[in-house]
Amino acid sequence: MKTVLRSIAATAVLLAGVSLSHAASHGGNKMVGGAEMFPDKNIVENAVNSADHTTLVAAVKAAGLVDTLSGEGPFTVFAPTNDAFAALPEGTVDTLLKPENKGQLTKILTCHVVAADAMSDAIMKMVDDDGGVHPVKTVGGCMLNISYEGDKVMVTDETGAVANVTIADVDQSNGVIHVIDKVLLPKG
Repeated sequence: MKTVLRSIAATAVLLAGVSLSHAASHGGNKMVGGAEMFPDKNIVENAVNSADHTTLVAAVKAAGLVDTLSGEGPFTVFAPTNDAFAALPEGTVDTLLKPENKGQLTKILTCHVVAADAMSDAIMKMVDDDGGVHPVKTVGGCMLNISYEGDKVMVTDETGAVANVTIADVDQSNGVIHVIDKVLLPKG
């Protein structure tokens, strides 16, 4: 019995060490929209807790993308804040959330998703390897151009608008979220 208890205790110590090591290597859990983001939760499970992403969550639900973004991934999501959506022309969000505009909404949202798990250091290396701008094709078929200045990553959409990453490297169980300050739009 003592051997079993020692084995359980040793396993518990080992698991605690692994958990602490994982947290230390990821710099602890990030805060987004006043909520702690947990690396063991998926993109949707974390996003629903962010007060800064209620519009994005409503849009993901309206587009029927909850199951997709809860899936295995990996995904890199450039997640616009409520303020980014509010900066669109008046009435745009309400129009996009209507059932008859689901296709257009889905296109816009999937232009924020890349089928990869790309942390900012890897993104910056790709930018360097490509001479200052790294083109990325999104799940929605959009082409984004990624660049950076200092430690700030910037994403240019097909219309030429530039979104700044305001919170990078929010680790998720199925990828990573980079919070951005502008909605990325497809061309035409």
